[in-house]
Amino acid sequence: MKNAPAMAKPNDNQLALRCEGLHRYLGQGDGRVHVLKGVTFEAHRGKVYAIVGPSGCGKSTLLYLLGLLDRPDDGRIWIDRQPMSASSDDARTAARCQHIGFVFQFHFLMQEFTALENVMMPMRKLARLTPAQMTERAHRLLNDVGLGEKTHRLGTQLSGGEQQRVAIARALANEPTIILADEPTGNLDVKNSSMVFDLLTRLAKDHGQAVVLVTHNPEIAQRCDFVRPMRDGVFVE
Repeated sequence: MKNAPAMAKPNDNQLALRCEGLHRYLGQGDGRVHVLKGVTFEAHRGKVYAIVGPSGCGKSTLLYLLGLLDRPDDGRIWIDRQPMSASSDDARTAARCQHIGFVFQFHFLMQEFTALENVMMPMRKLARLTPAQMTERAHRLLNDVGLGEKTHRLGTQLSGGEQQRVAIARALANEPTIILADEPTGNLDVKNSSMVFDLLTRLAKDHGQAVVLVTHNPEIAQRCDFVRPMRDGVFVE
């Protein structure tokens, strides 16, 4: 385990993601809560970062901001060195599709579709490849996660660990710059947790992608390149 590296400039070629001075409030009136209090963070290609801390400290809120699923009340975000803070909804949607892969605690597979079809969905949305290329890439990714013989099985025909492996293949489908993972092993037993983490980090490192994951699992956190503890909406040493 290592502490975070020194901050780089947003034009660093290895810089996949950076945020600076992020603030986020949730709620209204007397119930308004200052969830993030000026958070600055960055992630480099080929590195794995764990964000750890107690429930309610702001980990998942930060991940959703970095994934452009929510907007900060103040602060700036760069994705692949492109400023996104003031970008339009269409630009944010395009950046998510091209640059960000998500892996959540719940796999969110479309159960009525096969593993192959689930992996192809992000590629169809991006529309960068031909149908034949999409199919070939989806097969290759499912082979990479050990499910090459189960490509035509429905989600309901896969175990929990297998479904999460499909979710990893789906997150990698568009060769994103960044993988954001929110408790990706939270619903798995010890054996499957280790397998899913190993797959996610190996494949991302092989392709030079940054991985930022939120976890309560200290064993998973210890295996990351850098660990950033959070308390009360800020990073602490």
